[in-house]
Amino acid sequence: MEENEKNLEPQNEEINQTENQETDNLSTEAAATEEEPKAEEATENEKKEEPKKEEKRGFFGKKNNKEDELKKKIEELEIQKKELNEKFLHLYSEFDNYKKRTNREKLELLDTASEKVIVNILPIIDDFERAIKANENLEDIQVIKEGFSLIYNKMLQLLNRFDVTEISAKGEVFDTDLHEAVTHFPAPTEEEKGKVIDVTEKGYKIKEKVIRYAKVVVGQ
Repeated sequence: MEENEKNLEPQNEEINQTENQETDNLSTEAAATEEEPKAEEATENEKKEEPKKEEKRGFFGKKNNKEDELKKKIEELEIQKKELNEKFLHLYSEFDNYKKRTNREKLELLDTASEKVIVNILPIIDDFERAIKANENLEDIQVIKEGFSLIYNKMLQLLNRFDVTEISAKGEVFDTDLHEAVTHFPAPTEEEKGKVIDVTEKGYKIKEKVIRYAKVVVGQ
């Protein structure tokens, strides 16, 4: 019996070893099987994280692109602003020069206009002086009248040369744009009511511009 037990002990040890090996193999296989889904989950998680990283990179990339575009637009606007300021300053200086030039030309025109009138009046003054000198010892009144008429006609010709015309008043309907009523007088007839009866001072105009209103008496 003891011998049989001794013979059985090594067999039992071998069986136990084989069982232990089988359990170890099973545990390793189970661990491997457990690790496989974990690894798959990890790879899936990595795959999920990769697009997130790409999305983040894409987002920051788009953000950087937008910032660059905004910077370019700001630079372009600054350039346009500078160009517009330069154009404005150029136009302002040109306008200022034009204004000064036109004001100077107006003053020169007034001076030259008055000069032309005075130059044309001087010969008439010469005629008056000659007439006064000639009339000192003259007894013929008719000659004096003719001399005055000649000078008067010469003055009218000068006025016509400068487009100065007399405003017609006597017998015309009273017009505030042409006439200035000095007084009102009872009209001799019904037809003369509201019309100019008499002229106390003649009126004149240059072309269509009134330079002196005619002072008149209006019939009531």
